[in-house]
Amino acid sequence: MPSSDLAGRLSGLHVFIAEDEFHVLQLLEDMLDELGCIIDGSASSVPAALAGAGETQAQAALLDVNLRGRPIYPVARVLRDRAIPFVFSTGYGTAGIEPEWTRYPVLQKPFAIEHLAAALAGLVPSSR
Repeated sequence: MPSSDLAGRLSGLHVFIAEDEFHVLQLLEDMLDELGCIIDGSASSVPAALAGAGETQAQAALLDVNLRGRPIYPVARVLRDRAIPFVFSTGYGTAGIEPEWTRYPVLQKPFAIEHLAAALAGLVPSSR
């Protein structure tokens, strides 16, 4: 479990999730719930994630790099343009990220709740 300071900092944070594996999505939802986050939509395909990214009021997003064989980068562009910070998740680590996106945080699957908490905390101001 993450430190109480970190968990407190994330409490109430609205998070959008793009993940195509149902069981992984459930695990992420459980982790976010344990951290006190509020899930502000989820999507399992790039078209659905594009629609969600354009509408979400999330304060942060967690993006699987590959949804059903399609790269997530168009969704990342929408979020970037809307100034919604995000973290990528992938089984390939940073080696699986296109060069344009390597400055964004990456969580390598599988990851522990502590890693998720630290990545999200790095996206939001400490004074939130």
